[in-house]
Amino acid sequence: MTASPLSVLNADTLASDPNWWRQAAVYQIYPRSFHDANADGLGDIKGITAKVEYLKELGLDAVWLSPFYPSELADGGYDVADYRNVDPRLGTLADFDEMAAAIHDAGMKIIVDIVPNHSSDQHAWFQEALAAEKGSAARARYIFRDGQGANGELPPSDWGSIFGGPAWTQVPDGQWYLHLFASEQPDFNWDNREVRDDFLKTLRFWSDRGVDGFRIDVAHALSKDLSEPLPNKAELRRLEKLHNGSNPLWDRDQVHEIYAEWRALFNEYNPPRTAVAEAWVDQSRRARYASLDSLGQAFNFDLLMADFEAESFASIVTKNLAESAATGASSTWVFSNHDVVRHATRYGLPKLADAEKTQDGKTWLLNGGDESELDRELGLRRARAATLFMLGLPGSAYLYQGEELGLHEVAHIADADRQDPAFFRNTGIEVGRDGCRVPLPWTSTDTSFGFGDAPAHLPQPAWFAEHAASAQDTQEGSTLNLYRDALALRRQLQTGEELDWVANANADVLHFARPNGWNVVTNFGETAVALPSGTVAVSSVPLEDRKLPANATAWLV
Repeated sequence: MTASPLSVLNADTLASDPNWWRQAAVYQIYPRSFHDANADGLGDIKGITAKVEYLKELGLDAVWLSPFYPSELADGGYDVADYRNVDPRLGTLADFDEMAAAIHDAGMKIIVDIVPNHSSDQHAWFQEALAAEKGSAARARYIFRDGQGANGELPPSDWGSIFGGPAWTQVPDGQWYLHLFASEQPDFNWDNREVRDDFLKTLRFWSDRGVDGFRIDVAHALSKDLSEPLPNKAELRRLEKLHNGSNPLWDRDQVHEIYAEWRALFNEYNPPRTAVAEAWVDQSRRARYASLDSLGQAFNFDLLMADFEAESFASIVTKNLAESAATGASSTWVFSNHDVVRHATRYGLPKLADAEKTQDGKTWLLNGGDESELDRELGLRRARAATLFMLGLPGSAYLYQGEELGLHEVAHIADADRQDPAFFRNTGIEVGRDGCRVPLPWTSTDTSFGFGDAPAHLPQPAWFAEHAASAQDTQEGSTLNLYRDALALRRQLQTGEELDWVANANADVLHFARPNGWNVVTNFGETAVALPSGTVAVSSVPLEDRKLPANATAWLV
């Protein structure tokens, strides 16, 4: 494979290296569930600042914040009412500046979420649009249409929203507005120059405040073709299979004109600001988002969606590294985030009977989260092995808060306590994403397990006590200390963005070598295997007479 620019990170080079992001270890914080500093049950900006030393000791290169902007929380903060401010429940801009300074002083970068496809229905622009007349400039910032039927009483099309229900909502004067997600999240009209300019203003606002990079939510939306007649739902499904940029709603070629403008802005800074696209697109289309002329990186969710199997992991890594080499981008790897069932739980559930599908945990949650079906010990063991495998790969590694504590999904949340719109709009279809967003346990015994001095906004289970950071801090072999050890070694061992697969006779074992002699061996099977020569630097479980046990990973140097 073709080598990409080498970026070996340390505290001295991170601040000025334009390639710092290529092989960075990035930690996602869901602010409302990280740490509560003011005892209101909601995580906040000062809570993050209070834990900067913890993040530094973990060995991270960057911290990514999910939305912290003013929001009515119709979708966990992804319904933004003001893109250039902080939700007053989470703090102030001064609090943000203090946090950013602390993160930078600790030798880490800061990445923030940008949500450009839609705003909150409480955004000043949308409120102005509701008060304005049909055809007004205010309505032109969003996507308003007259309805069908004799009196416009029917929506402009039969499209459904991602969260269930129709994708159109009617306003009092009879028009309808488009929302691909919740009705509280009206879609912007990205053909409107005013919308484009305002987001450039937002990107510059945060860049000038010291933000080093941006994660772009649903980056494959934005550009749309809503020329009449609108296709029906069946036609949309047909178009989704083409992967040629012609879909009227998703992954249109024209979206890259927007990102070319963003890239020009990013490159005005030294070092240039970075961006990573959340783009759920076919692999053949991903490279355009990851182009160095565009956002620069795109999330690769392939490992996240795979079962814990050697063949799947090998195929995914090979394909994605080849794709990155061809485009000049770096690969991204992730197992958990705020939208999916935690990987410790996914790996502890039985494989699905349908060989075409992988275990995502959603059906298990919907059926009540039966503990008898979940092997917690096996799931965590596999999660530790998978993470150590991932941290050895070329490219950037994205970690989600709590995975370093070995947290499982919280399966049992009362309906009255749930917050995710997916639960309320898809009753009987899915229970939503609250189970991976439950506030973190910092201590074993304090109120809210140390999350804060008030009950947490989502209830925490009793089993959090054994996973608390304080319980693992000095515990040899704990998941927290495994992450600390692995991340410290990863920084020391980092080398060129390439690997070579090392052949072995066991189909359940994957072995790859990085250019500097750093070897990673993962045993996906059920029996221990002999390790090759070399000094073991770290392993996900203790070795057995120089043998790598089942469901385990070791690094050798």
